Amino acid sequence: MDILELIQSNLLTPIILFFLFGIIAARIKSDLKIPEAISEFLPIYLLAAIGLHGGIEMRKTGFEEMLVPMLVAIGLSLLFTLNHYQILRRLGKFNIFDSYALASTYGAVGAVTFSVGLSFLKNQGVTSEGYLAAILAVLEPVAFILAIFLTNMAVSKQIRTKKQSFSGDKVSDIDMGMKETKTKLSQVLKESITGKAIVILLGSIVIGYIIGEEGFEPISIVFDDLFTGAIVIFMIEMGIIAGQRLEDIKKVGVFLTSFAIIMPTINGIIGVLVSTALGLSLGGAVMFGLLLASASFIAAPAVLRHAIPQANPSLYITSALGITFPYNIIVLLPIMFTVSTWVHGEEAIDLFNYVSKVFI
Repeated sequence: MDILELIQSNLLTPIILFFLFGIIAARIKSDLKIPEAISEFLPIYLLAAIGLHGGIEMRKTGFEEMLVPMLVAIGLSLLFTLNHYQILRRLGKFNIFDSYALASTYGAVGAVTFSVGLSFLKNQGVTSEGYLAAILAVLEPVAFILAIFLTNMAVSKQIRTKKQSFSGDKVSDIDMGMKETKTKLSQVLKESITGKAIVILLGSIVIGYIIGEEGFEPISIVFDDLFTGAIVIFMIEMGIIAGQRLEDIKKVGVFLTSFAIIMPTINGIIGVLVSTALGLSLGGAVMFGLLLASASFIAAPAVLRHAIPQANPSLYITSALGITFPYNIIVLLPIMFTVSTWVHGEEAIDLFNYVSKVFI
């Protein structure tokens, strides 16, 4: 099956169809709305299900199995965040605050996107390494912490420059400003780690590790059989929100629209290739790539509105949710699956072995 056929097949899955249904409902001004209680419950349920499976898989494979992939994922996330900033600042001509906010949004990960990826693999009859859920939990705050740190450094540099031009009572005002920027990093670290998404994910991973497969069996009907159905309902809400933000796409401009498509594609394919070299399975490579390709549109607004209040939320929310999320789940997932299928094929393995013998 080629990429176009896979994309077409993916379009006809319940998850994508309900997402598109939500967009249409929003565009025709329907009063369709997911009840707030269900809207708050579903993300917690999805993260709990992902975490439980991740903990069970970690118990089977051992922590040492995931250590190298986790360190590589962290390194790539930091590298991509820095690369995003340079592109946005130098080529996109965004200000420092918007550049760092967007860079961290695209350096972070999307738990909802991850959930859709798992369902996509299930439809293809492919499994992935469960410990990737633990990497998901670790990556969530990494990009934010880096971006806030660098933002504080940039602001502090500007303050020091101004400080040299003033004296007297204005110095104390500047010192207070510097102190305020320094405390933001600790604040974002606390918010990132203690946020409900990370807490439920990490807690579920620990519980899954403790109970193992036998302990999971009595609750599998809830956290396994109902998983896809929960995503479908959640996709209606994601579609409604995305549909409401379609008008805002015009405001983000051609450059950011292109960035929101091109960068996830590059990051995702790099993730697939690197994870394959690390020995991850076909499905594991797809999910590893998806971690690096996704953008955060749930945690990002919660963190950035306090950490970088000068940044424009319309830019990072609209680009991540209105452009990157639909592109990732409809188009990029089939692309990465095709790439992963090829690099895990015998021809690619033979080519890799040949190149290794030549250069090593």
